[in-house]
Amino acid sequence: MNAQTTAHPTTAVPTTAVPMTAAPSTAARAAVLTKSSGAQARGIGAYVARALATGLLTLVLVLAAWQGLILVLGISPFIAKGPLDVVNWLFTVPDAAENRALILTNLGVTLTDAFLGFVAGLLLALVLATLFTLSKGIEHALMPIALLLRSVPLVAFVPVLILITGRGPSIAVVTGAIVVLFPALVNIAFGLRSASPQVSDVIAVYGGTPFTALRKVALPSSLPSFFAAIKISIPGAITGALLAEWLATGQGLGYGIVVAVSQVKNFEVWSSVVVITIVSMVLYGVAQFAENLVLRRMGMDQSVST
Repeated sequence: MNAQTTAHPTTAVPTTAVPMTAAPSTAARAAVLTKSSGAQARGIGAYVARALATGLLTLVLVLAAWQGLILVLGISPFIAKGPLDVVNWLFTVPDAAENRALILTNLGVTLTDAFLGFVAGLLLALVLATLFTLSKGIEHALMPIALLLRSVPLVAFVPVLILITGRGPSIAVVTGAIVVLFPALVNIAFGLRSASPQVSDVIAVYGGTPFTALRKVALPSSLPSFFAAIKISIPGAITGALLAEWLATGQGLGYGIVVAVSQVKNFEVWSSVVVITIVSMVLYGVAQFAENLVLRRMGMDQSVST
């Protein structure tokens, strides 16, 4: 029997076109970046607005409390000067320009001394905290010295520093650095030790050194503690500078306040105190703003809403 071949018609299989997802265009990416930048700018602007409103409210409350205490306690107007008295002495009296020049000249000296002491103390605290993190032996050897500097009253310690450094600007730098050192050291060391041990173990498994773990993990995670040290150190450095000027250098606001008190220049005394207080608050606010900005960019802070 002859085999008959049956031809089966070939059925065409329809092909379905699979849509391909096109890569986002340059314009789309630019739009996304612009939107993100705009949201970030709005978030920072909202934070600045809140900070200014809070600062203004705080200023109003402080001024009200200042004037209220003078009235309640019945302090003589010859001794106690209110907010309007200070404003008049600095801006409206015939000698206002000379008064401002005197205060600003002394303020410039004090801020220079405080800045140098702040930088020296903070850098020394950062170096020591890093060494403490890398070596327990170094910590056990040097921490008692830091505790000793902290426990000795600074007023009693300054005469010894004068014998070592003299009465030049260096005494103000050393005094400010001593005031800054211990609280900054404690905060930074705590921050460095708060790093995730699991991440450090991963770095060690892949052959990383303790210094690599410090640089990659511990230092970034210690940023909140580092900024806390900065905020604590700002008024401390100013206090150290004022103390050194009072006891040693004979310059700046510290010495100017002492001389004004001895000469019963009460307007100058109150104006000097008000100006250095305002400057301290402003510098603290700048440090707070820098902290929120940096931590937000690092994904470690949510205080500035987007």
